[in-house]
Amino acid sequence: MAFLVKNMLSNQVKNLGLGGGGEEKSEDSTPADPAAAAGMTREEYEEYQKQLIEEKMERDAAFAQKKAGRAVMRVHLRDKYRLPKSELDETQIQLGGDDVDLPEDLQKMVQEDQVEEEDKDSILGQLQNIQNMDLDTIKEKAQTTFTEMKQAAEEKCSVM
Repeated sequence: MAFLVKNMLSNQVKNLGLGGGGEEKSEDSTPADPAAAAGMTREEYEEYQKQLIEEKMERDAAFAQKKAGRAVMRVHLRDKYRLPKSELDETQIQLGGDDVDLPEDLQKMVQEDQVEEEDKDSILGQLQNIQNMDLDTIKEKAQTTFTEMKQAAEEKCSVM
């Protein structure tokens, strides 16, 4: 308890300017040279700074590469679903470099999707779709549409 009171009172006295040279000691104790503050020689400190900069550049390059990979994936999805292109994706791909590709797993998935779409677009795929159709529902829809059109025509035309 006495410690808290002493600490609070000494802080208040220092704030009033009556504390003496407590602040001057803290300024004098910090060295002006950052290398000395880190406990290294000047050469060691410069080498350490170079390493930090190189590591940051490597991290930034890896991050740009990942962003470009994601952009490539978005471009493939936009192409697949015929969505409008994004300029942001194009710039991210350019920033990532020329060697940006989809990962192997995604490339396999894209190739499988393309094969499936080609099968659906072929004549055999269309024939399979015809077999899967329910002719009864198609007939019912056609007849209801025909009767609706006939009723609309009778209401509009006095001859019928």
